Amino acid sequence: MRQGAAQEAKPAMTIHFDFANLSAPERYKLLCGLVVPRPIALITTISDAGVVNAAPFSFFNVFSEKPPLVVVGLQARPDLSVKDTTRNVRANGLFVINMVDEALANDMVDCSISFPSDIGELDALQLPMTAGINVPVPHLAKAPAALECRKVTMMNFGAERDLLVGEVLGIQVRDGVVDPVTLRTDYDHYLPVARIAGTMYARMQDRFEIKPDSFDTWQLRSSR
Repeated sequence: MRQGAAQEAKPAMTIHFDFANLSAPERYKLLCGLVVPRPIALITTISDAGVVNAAPFSFFNVFSEKPPLVVVGLQARPDLSVKDTTRNVRANGLFVINMVDEALANDMVDCSISFPSDIGELDALQLPMTAGINVPVPHLAKAPAALECRKVTMMNFGAERDLLVGEVLGIQVRDGVVDPVTLRTDYDHYLPVARIAGTMYARMQDRFEIKPDSFDTWQLRSSR
């Protein structure tokens, strides 16, 4: 092996899963079990009839700050009918992402109950709402942060899945979560909950910091 080349690791015993030979539920189980933890978007939308819908999604993340974009994977019901969130966003292009913390976790799970379309989860569960500022869609009053968004595009990937890309127009944040001067988040006041798989969730209580080296610092460290 030439000098400076990376040393080859000895092959380890592995299990290989060929997705071409797996069913969709099997792929889902592997992906959801391994790509963890995932942030949870408890999305509120409003129907043409004025019904406020709320539903949680963990196929979700921030995508960009310029422009400020988020991405959400929207899934159809088992019978392939369209869920309320997808229908409402297609109709008016507006939605709010309620971030989920420990205090909101049980309510978030309750919002996953399959209520009929004409029954709003927040009304049924008696969860207080706060009016939107940048969009006419309310959010949960208990949410530590609410990202008010408009649809940029929605791409369909078959009968079961849509990819929603939304622009964040503004954020309403609970007092104490973000320093208004430095814009830094205070994780002693913001205790987010993440999705793992099945009925398992994770807290973010155990945190650690690793500061990256510059290339010059790395060279000095590696030459010792």
